[in-house]
Amino acid sequence: MAADRPVAGLADELIDHRFKALPPDAEGLTVGALAAERRDLFTGGFTTPVLALSAESVAHNLALLESYAERHGLAFAPHGKTSMSPQLFARQLEHGAWGITAAVPHQARVYRAYGIRRIFLANELVDAAALRWLAGELDRDPEFRFVCYVDSVRGVELMDEALRAAGASRPVDVVVELGAGEGARTGVRTEAECAAVADAVAETGTLRLVGVAGYEGEVPDASDERVREWLRRLVALAVAFDREGRFGRKDRGGRLAASKTAPDEAGAATEEAGTAGEAAEPAEAGAATRRAADAIDDGIVISAGGSAWFDAVADVFAQIPELSRPVLKLLRSGAYVSHDDGHYRHLTPFNRVPEEGALRPAFRLWAQVVSRPSPGQAFLNAGKRDAAYDLDLPQAQVVRSGRDGTVRPATGITVGGLSDQHTWLSTEPGAELEVGDWVGMGLSHPCTSFDKWQLIPLVEADGTVTDYIRTFF
Repeated sequence: MAADRPVAGLADELIDHRFKALPPDAEGLTVGALAAERRDLFTGGFTTPVLALSAESVAHNLALLESYAERHGLAFAPHGKTSMSPQLFARQLEHGAWGITAAVPHQARVYRAYGIRRIFLANELVDAAALRWLAGELDRDPEFRFVCYVDSVRGVELMDEALRAAGASRPVDVVVELGAGEGARTGVRTEAECAAVADAVAETGTLRLVGVAGYEGEVPDASDERVREWLRRLVALAVAFDREGRFGRKDRGGRLAASKTAPDEAGAATEEAGTAGEAAEPAEAGAATRRAADAIDDGIVISAGGSAWFDAVADVFAQIPELSRPVLKLLRSGAYVSHDDGHYRHLTPFNRVPEEGALRPAFRLWAQVVSRPSPGQAFLNAGKRDAAYDLDLPQAQVVRSGRDGTVRPATGITVGGLSDQHTWLSTEPGAELEVGDWVGMGLSHPCTSFDKWQLIPLVEADGTVTDYIRTFF
């Protein structure tokens, strides 16, 4: 049965050799018992390299996106692929998230194992085994809500075939994915092809078309205007589909029926759900967003929004006209929870709208100097197995003396490359660095930082470890 592994149960897992960097003398303790000891990251027996997640930065980032979504009348389903951490999912839901986004069936299974009730799968799901599992989950749990992409007639045929074979009793909610342009990633390229996919959905008894979606981060040669132009296409597609009566809804018997909401009733429902409430005070906007989220069964889903352009999404979605039913304006940004010191530090929309606030990088990888073979060179004991390097190399930020524990800026120290288990440092003349020192590095790209660590210390500013974040990649 789904939801039989409460997040709190993660504290009962035993510490052993599976988890990098944890104190050897903690072997045999539970995670909860170790957390209760509130050890110091630097003096509590942790071995290097060790990845730390700032407790204060995570709390700040969770609150910031919650308030941003409320101000702009958005619901959000952060992409769980970033952290794959049920503990962080729970905190995101506590901070107003509608649900959690997934990319592949394995991720959805992890979500369900830890009780996630709403999942948005940002991919077309054509795996027959996964669809069989999904049909069983929907049958077992009437509170479970699942939405996924469709982007081809053939995909619709495969989904229908697998769901019929599985004896699915509940239709699977789908949204047509509009591609971001020729040469972009997935998604239907033209509006005419979108209509053909929608027609194919309507021919099935196993699927229900509930909206449209896409990913603006794949717009070729992305610029603010190009992204907004594509977002306006997405909204126009939803408007056209609604006008043509393509969005299905369930009647009292669980069958699918076209919307027959009267225009005046639809307007009242839409306004109450927050689709016309952008001028509301933050608390009112948040309440309206939650009402829209609760209306998902009868609402229209319009979804976009990665971590680089959600300001454009907020602006364009604010102009969505009145439709026949409430609109769930669903943002899917995921990297915000930890942010970073590289890729997303440069790309975040908060750089363009500083009055909205600022995210804080939460990761710091600590490694030790194990070799200082020449005045211009040093080596740390962390490498590609420990640090993200797919977008940018780590950045040396601070040095903690191995002699007395004092911390100083990493002046004149640059990361030049990574081996599997070593960081190559270049050191300028006069740079203070010796064997035994700890170097704290900022990382780029949260997705490939989380996935190298199964249990990550959550650390307060004074070095106290208050919890351990479990990941499932």
